[in-house]
Amino acid sequence: MAQMNMLQAINEALSSEMEADQTMTVFGEDVGHFGGVFRATSGLQEKFGRDRCFNTPLTEQGIAGFANGLASNGMTAVAEIQFADYIFPAIDQIVNESAKFRYRSGNEFDVGGLVFRTPYGGGIAGGHYHSQSPEAYFTQTPGLKVVVPRNPEQAKGLLIASIRDKNPVIFFEPKRLYRASVGEVPEGDHVIELGKAEVVQEGSDITLLGWGAQMEILEHAAEKAAKKGISCEIIDLRTLSPWDVDTVAESVKKTGRLLINHEAPLTGGFAGEIAATIQEECFLYLESPIARVCGLDTPYPLIHEKEYMPDALKTYEAILASVNF
Repeated sequence: MAQMNMLQAINEALSSEMEADQTMTVFGEDVGHFGGVFRATSGLQEKFGRDRCFNTPLTEQGIAGFANGLASNGMTAVAEIQFADYIFPAIDQIVNESAKFRYRSGNEFDVGGLVFRTPYGGGIAGGHYHSQSPEAYFTQTPGLKVVVPRNPEQAKGLLIASIRDKNPVIFFEPKRLYRASVGEVPEGDHVIELGKAEVVQEGSDITLLGWGAQMEILEHAAEKAAKKGISCEIIDLRTLSPWDVDTVAESVKKTGRLLINHEAPLTGGFAGEIAATIQEECFLYLESPIARVCGLDTPYPLIHEKEYMPDALKTYEAILASVNF
């Protein structure tokens, strides 16, 4: 296996799929010769030409509409939205067109092979226009898949799976891990099944659930809890839509407790949907209320980023409160 950071893993996934699929195009703001603002598409235009990796105008709605057009004609379209904060102008195209294309045509047409890649989340001092986590907005939309990797190996395997999937996928990339996360990545064809969570660490006292960059936070909190004799089971959801209810419910029935951590604000965050479902599935097994450790219900604050983040200390304190309930 090769040692890569997350950006290199994403680049390798795109390159290998472009080699295998001559209909695949990669496009977005500055993704061509410049290689994207984070350099995730570096070298692709030089390798595959300007017809298959190219810049678009600065219009997210236009990018999404163009992607729908390509995909509906049988091409594999991978569109980059430069920051997840700017995906909102494209919501009409994604939610009303991409997600419903197959349904409204009675399965005559579809936009399978369509992926929207976008960096999300804080931790880079980006302020309120470059730090948001909007994944929950899209989990309520039937017809879309929502995927979030936590490390380079997942970034490659989940991105390849997303590109090959016959449904439109929004692929959220935790940008604070782009260069910070380094690990072994399998060479060649590497696919991770969508819709399947991963039990990262087994435990017996409480289940900790998260995705993306927050998995590192959960691991740090679990290490603190272990020093107090608390055994934490850690699960990476990986795919938010559809999410793996069975794996989470099986864990909670074993531990009796659940803590969900995500960077998006508490109100309306995806943790609320998980909590409601697990309460229905595991009510008689719960030893304490399901806990949520999330971002604050405020615009993302530049100078108070540290206070906003659902960090390891907040998570550790919530673990103690749940176990001692």
